Amino acid sequence: MLIGAHESIAGGVSQAFARAEEHGARALQIFTKNARGWSAPPLTEDERLAFRAEAKRSGLPVIAHGSYLVNLATEEPAHRERSIDCVTEELTRCERLGIPYLVMHPGTHPDAERGLTLIAQGLDEVHARCPRFRARVCLEGTAGQGASLGWRFEHLAEILSRVGREERLGVCLDTCHLFAAGYDVSTPRGYEAVMAECDKVVGLARVRCFHLNDCKKPLGCRVDRHEEPGKGAIGLTAFRCLVKDARFVDTIGVLETPFPERYGENIRLLESLGRRK
Repeated sequence: MLIGAHESIAGGVSQAFARAEEHGARALQIFTKNARGWSAPPLTEDERLAFRAEAKRSGLPVIAHGSYLVNLATEEPAHRERSIDCVTEELTRCERLGIPYLVMHPGTHPDAERGLTLIAQGLDEVHARCPRFRARVCLEGTAGQGASLGWRFEHLAEILSRVGREERLGVCLDTCHLFAAGYDVSTPRGYEAVMAECDKVVGLARVRCFHLNDCKKPLGCRVDRHEEPGKGAIGLTAFRCLVKDARFVDTIGVLETPFPERYGENIRLLESLGRRK
């Protein structure tokens, strides 16, 4: 696994690579703009070129995470249009920067069936606005907090089956979210069972990246609270299984843990798990 962390873009998106190198990362995740705002100034050509130059110099693969405001499952017309606009803008930024995957939460709706339909329709609209893009949306499995959708593998499979261009989507798995949603990856047997279920329902070939987070809360809590690896309810076994899994040797896995100042030591810990017998 290519282990890294979510890095700050303070000072410009191109600055994230140096921060990743300081942490000893082999990959990184960024926001392409303020994740808690709808819009942002367009990327300048100088920043686009600087980002691509840093990506080439460092050799570090990068993924992006989308805005937290987006909800493609909403019924409210203005919020829906802004969500579609926002995903389109962020996917366009990824395309310009050469980032292959934009990770996003599917959306929230009290009626799962209706919500999944709306998400698929929203993604179809995004794809219609971004024809011939190489950049892909990766649907992130959620913890299932509140009315969040995507906390069951079946939700992700339903969205994939309903969109017009299924090949333009991928999946991101978050270890904290899996555990909070009731998928017990904390033991070797449990890890294998969860991956087998994911393969059967979604297809492991669609999993493009991972978020490497422990969980502050117990199994099945459906509460999204990240913790550093080995310091939460999941423990280190799941991470050992994951980083040693030959199916994901070239897959990006990034930390989204509470203390960025400790990214370096947590990356080293995860790397060491892959080397231990």
